[in-house]
Formats: sequence, structure tokens, C-alpha cells
Amino acid sequence: MSAVEQYARAHIVTDEAQDPPAVPVALRYDPVADPRRVHIMLPGHHEWVFARDLLEQGLRAPAVAGDVHIWPLGRVQAVMEFHSPTGVEVVQFDSKALIRFLRRTYTATPVSN
Repeated sequence: MSAVEQYARAHIVTDEAQDPPAVPVALRYDPVADPRRVHIMLPGHHEWVFARDLLEQGLRAPAVAGDVHIWPLGRVQAVMEFHSPTGVEVVQFDSKALIRFLRRTYTATPVSN
């Protein structure tokens, strides 16, 4: 197996009165090109790259590295907060999807030639 790619549904958190609809988010990990990092692609061509360990830590307790903040929200959800010069994006996931993705990254191995 080479790269791991998984799609998940997430909610972009806003200050609107009603809950926003779920949006598709791509989770990607490439053990050959970047074995220590994961990629999160949000709608609108926003891509965030950060340490895989940060994602794992953030599912258990609040974790921060640079512009990325991750924390559990109850037992079944997790929140990712991405800071940039243009503002902050807050995204809420079902933890199950993120855990499934992490497990797949740990079993991914580089393809031998």
C-alpha cells in the first residue's frame, strides 16, 4: 500500500444561527513522500499539512502546533481549528472517521521496488 486517502464529512463551524451542512473533506497520508505528516483538504482548495502525531494527540486532549489546534469534543467528535492571515477555519469531525484514517496510516508502508 502506498498513499492513504480517505474522505470524511465535516461541519464548518460558523456564527450562523443554524447548523451548517456537512461538507466533504479529504484526508491524505503518503508514507513515502511525507511519512510524518497528514494532509487535510477542505472545500475551497484549502489544504493544511501537519504532524500525524498532532492529530493523534488532539483526539485525546487539546493539542496545538503552530497554526493548527485540535481537541476532542465529547466522546464522539473532534474539532480542528486552522489559523491563517485571512482568518480562522473551525471544522468539526466525527472522531470515528479520524481514528479510522489514523489506523490506516499506521498500517501503510512504502512500496518496495
